[in-house]
Order: sequence, then structure tokens, then C-alpha cells
Amino acid sequence: MPTIVLEWADIIRSSDAVVFVTPEYNYSIPGVLKNALDWLSRLSPAPFSGKPVAIQTASVGMLGGSRAQYHLRQALLYLDAFVLSKPEIIIADATSKISAQGELIDETIDRGTARRASGSYPEDSGVLIDLCRARTSG
Repeated sequence: MPTIVLEWADIIRSSDAVVFVTPEYNYSIPGVLKNALDWLSRLSPAPFSGKPVAIQTASVGMLGGSRAQYHLRQALLYLDAFVLSKPEIIIADATSKISAQGELIDETIDRGTARRASGSYPEDSGVLIDLCRARTSG
């Protein structure tokens, strides 16, 4: 088992909850995210078992990543995660609402929603946000 997978599992197990903020690629989740979940599915005890999980997407498309949310929910079902059904944070046409720096540029969106969708949580929030970019080698 790769060391990075064991590190991710430890982070997930020690977290109160997990928040996924993901783009939609080709009507689904990014391959690197699916691959990470597949590796984590091999572990016992299962890191996501009973863990509260929220999913958020922001996409340039009109559906805001809703198909990615659906597919991620399916994958997390197998991992025995407790996926929250609400609130659904789906931001369509994200390039006109959130800047490349993650700043809110559309004032019609709640600031808390945009901050969560851009992944701008406080460092000490105890939320695992960036599983796939935590380390790219290992």
C-alpha cells in the first residue's frame, strides 16, 4: 500500500467530517479523485465508514457539476460514508461568479457558499479539503 494512501486514511479518520470540492470532468469526477477513492477502499478499517461527508461543485457549465456530485455520491456509498444530502452547493457558470483567485465576484451568491465552493476554508477548520493535491508523489 502506498504511504500516501495510509497518510490520507489517517487524516480522514482523525477528521470530524470531509468536504469534497471538485470540478466535473466529462460528466463525472476527475480520474485522480476516483483513483484516490479506489485506493482508500482497500483499507480496513474503512476510513470513510460513518464519516459525515459534504460535496460541493463549481463548474463553468450550466449544471454546476451536478453530474460529478451524483457520481461521487455513488462512489462514497460503497465506502460507507454518511453523505449529507443538503445543502447542495452547485455553482453553475463559475467563471462569471468566482475569480481565478477564488474571490467572489457575483454578489448574488452567498459569501459563505462561494468561500466553501472555492475551497477557501480557514486552515484550522479541521476539514480535509484537498485530498488529491495533498501530495503528488510518494
